[in-house]
Amino acid sequence: MDTLEQLRAGALKGVQRLNLTGAGLTAFPDEIYDLADSLEILDLSGNALHTLPDDLPRLHRLRILFCSNNQFTELPAVLGRCAQLEMIGFKTNPIRHVPADALPPRLRWLILTDNQISALPDTLGQCARLQKLALAGNQLRALPDSLAQCQQLELLRISANQLTALPAWLSSMPRLTWLAFGGNPFSLPHEATALAQAAIPAVSWSQLTLDQLLGEGASGHIYRAHQAGGEPVALKLFKGGLTSDGLPESELAACLQAGAHPQLISVLARLSDHPNHTPGLLMPLIGPAFRTLAGPPSLASCTRDVYASPLRLSAPAVMQLAAGLASALQHLHARGLLHGDLYAHNILHDGEGQALLGDFGAASFLAAAPVDQVERLKRLDVRALGCLFEELLEHGDPLSPEDHARLSTLRDACLHPDPAQRPSADDLAHALNR
Repeated sequence: MDTLEQLRAGALKGVQRLNLTGAGLTAFPDEIYDLADSLEILDLSGNALHTLPDDLPRLHRLRILFCSNNQFTELPAVLGRCAQLEMIGFKTNPIRHVPADALPPRLRWLILTDNQISALPDTLGQCARLQKLALAGNQLRALPDSLAQCQQLELLRISANQLTALPAWLSSMPRLTWLAFGGNPFSLPHEATALAQAAIPAVSWSQLTLDQLLGEGASGHIYRAHQAGGEPVALKLFKGGLTSDGLPESELAACLQAGAHPQLISVLARLSDHPNHTPGLLMPLIGPAFRTLAGPPSLASCTRDVYASPLRLSAPAVMQLAAGLASALQHLHARGLLHGDLYAHNILHDGEGQALLGDFGAASFLAAAPVDQVERLKRLDVRALGCLFEELLEHGDPLSPEDHARLSTLRDACLHPDPAQRPSADDLAHALNR
């Protein structure tokens, strides 16, 4: 992290990225303009800012701006005049209003998670390059119909709002791939039913001993734990707040609804009687042979995962991964779930073709959608699987001519711009398990 003292002393001259998070700022430092000829990424998160200056476009190379965890009550209109600005992050502010002229022409990535926004302007539809839109945890009652014009949109998070239904055009968007809509009034009854009817045992907090923290995700902490005289297990304790995908309660309901499958991280039991009423799940410990298939998207890749450059999968592993994940998706759709986040960074693999799909933070209940939209919604997950097939072909050893033709054909079918023309998860599972 950079410091205000370094900036004022001229020690940061020529930098492309400036990070002043948690610097105690109450006003925009004029010294930032000294970097106008080089600055492309500016992070002012974790301060007490509530406005940006009208002459912000002086930063004529600025492409990415983060102002999360500040005091903005309105998305600054000046952003719309920043000609090169393409990524905006204003997560966790008390923003209530998004002006029609606040959206820059090159916008690709807009993060407004955890605000108080009740409506979005129709000008959102003019953002032809928009690929990622994160709106979870607001007060939205509807999406502007103009959003249907954003034909490049690939990822949309609208969980935990006040939506009463999904718009009819949403499931027909040609590139929409990763969608989360749980925690809205039309979905909550289905989530509550899943929580109430889950046919798995409960284990009391008093029966568990926590051994060590294994990791932390957006929605919770995972511990190694055990019961007296029992085998060690993984215990996920859910956080209480909103995540970028939605509500922890929605994720818990989806985990329980998912049921058992060889390519899913199964649930052994629910946690009960936590002293702070924290919800939790007990799951099997995953062996050390398993590791994450890829890293999450970067600022540059926007919506696509980033693979480690030396990763090469054997040809049999590629085909086994593809078949196993298609089978897992078939199972989830049959259980009434849209995964919503089918990404390589949510897949553990052993290098030999065994895979485990996890992270149900973006999962949504298909029964909450109108019946005539359900099949098209499933095809969003299918498109995500097509992206994964594309990546497996790129990072795997050469396949046999027959297997290459089969996986390439399925990839192209999954990526068809008309969701209704894509194969179902059933079709894919059958084709890959022949």
